[in-house]
Amino acid sequence: MKITANGIQINYELSGRDDAAVVMLSHSLASSLVMWHPQLDVLESEFKVLRFDTRGHGESDAPEGKYTLKLLAQDAVALLDALKIEAVHFVGLSMGGMIAQNLALDHGERLKSLALCDTSASMPDEVQPIWQQRIDAAREKGLQDQVDETLERWFTPEYLSQNSPQVEMIRRQILATPVSGYIGCSEAIRYLDNLKRLCEINIPTIIIVGEEDPGTPVAASEAMHECISGSKLVVLPAARHLSNIEQSGAFNQALMDFLLKERVTA
Repeated sequence: MKITANGIQINYELSGRDDAAVVMLSHSLASSLVMWHPQLDVLESEFKVLRFDTRGHGESDAPEGKYTLKLLAQDAVALLDALKIEAVHFVGLSMGGMIAQNLALDHGERLKSLALCDTSASMPDEVQPIWQQRIDAAREKGLQDQVDETLERWFTPEYLSQNSPQVEMIRRQILATPVSGYIGCSEAIRYLDNLKRLCEINIPTIIIVGEEDPGTPVAASEAMHECISGSKLVVLPAARHLSNIEQSGAFNQALMDFLLKERVTA
């Protein structure tokens, strides 16, 4: 379904229990709401689930120009306003986790809890040339040439060798991402700088990361864990960046244990 929010059309899906608290899911760069398929059955059994396509992705609008994480967080708030949802348990992975941080810092009253998954709170200067190369390559050739190297960052070699239909699903998502959306969101991600402010977050928080994640490594999650008082850190063995897919069982267990506890204490 689509709805107008913050000046654009945002694609979203609502499922699960109508009488339950809402869990809102925010996906990675170059993906869409379908990334969360491995979590749906378990989440829908206990919660109402709100998935959405970030600006520039999936079936949401993809305006030209640079985006900011502040803008992407405002999109999420505007979507909640349009759907008349007051507050949610927010789960974000990679870029979604960066959006989640901005929500917690600037719109904390809209969050019941926070799950930061395979993400980071800062982008070091040394990776700026890498982001520029990716942006330039996308602008010149589209995303075709970046698919294989992206999948290698996102999944372990062992998982890739299994030819999982989940990997093929993600491959299709990368190729379907509008170039304008990829570039716009990449410009937002490359200037991420939230680490010093994370101590301001007082929302119940879980941090989940794949042990072999090369892009947002365990050290980045440990840094966030140190800053967010009372946060819980879970490291999932045998997983890279999309740990929600590669180790969906362990990911779901950690997430549900956290969410069910917070539902009771909320």
